[in-house]
Amino acid sequence: MNTSFDPLTVLFFVATLVPSIVLHELAHGFMAERLGDPTPRAMGRLTLNPIKHADPFGSVILPGLLLLPYLFGRGTTVVFGYAKPMPVNPANLKHPDRQMMTIALVGPVTNLVLAILGALVLRFLGSTGGPVAEFLFTWILLNVILAVFNLMPIPPLDGSKVVARFLPPRAREVYRSMDAYGALFMLLIFFLFPGVFFAIVRPVVSGLLTLLVV
Repeated sequence: MNTSFDPLTVLFFVATLVPSIVLHELAHGFMAERLGDPTPRAMGRLTLNPIKHADPFGSVILPGLLLLPYLFGRGTTVVFGYAKPMPVNPANLKHPDRQMMTIALVGPVTNLVLAILGALVLRFLGSTGGPVAEFLFTWILLNVILAVFNLMPIPPLDGSKVVARFLPPRAREVYRSMDAYGALFMLLIFFLFPGVFFAIVRPVVSGLLTLLVV
């Protein structure tokens, strides 16, 4: 994002973040249902209605706090948000450890697919520039960030579900119990240790962007 307040950029951000997060969560839900868990549908989460997926902190407060510096021309960080985790009951799965990992991975994969689709459209349009190209680049960038960020092994992100698959039972139980502190972890990442976060995420995001749009 630019370091000055640009209403069009904010519009592109919102128009990208909302459907990207919703489709990410729907991917989790549909995969869980396909593997035998009816919980997402029973909880009313298999819907395109973004309100059903909104998390008070992750969908409103966190993006708002990260956007605030841009209003004063001092924005320097990536604006980010997330939805409520998709409710999944491992007891309904035949092979919960392995299948929970599959359910977790399908979310970031969905964001990567969305980024690839955006890149294909951008290549088709050519270097015409303008608002359409700017929106498509925002679409690609944010979906790549969502994919990479969600693969970090920090509860309750999808990467933590992958790591849990390989932990001993007791350690796995403790690790999963940390999901309840997700909001605290996000605050630590974005406001206390942003340098560490960007040092890890930026090279991966840059590499994927190079593959997609250069």
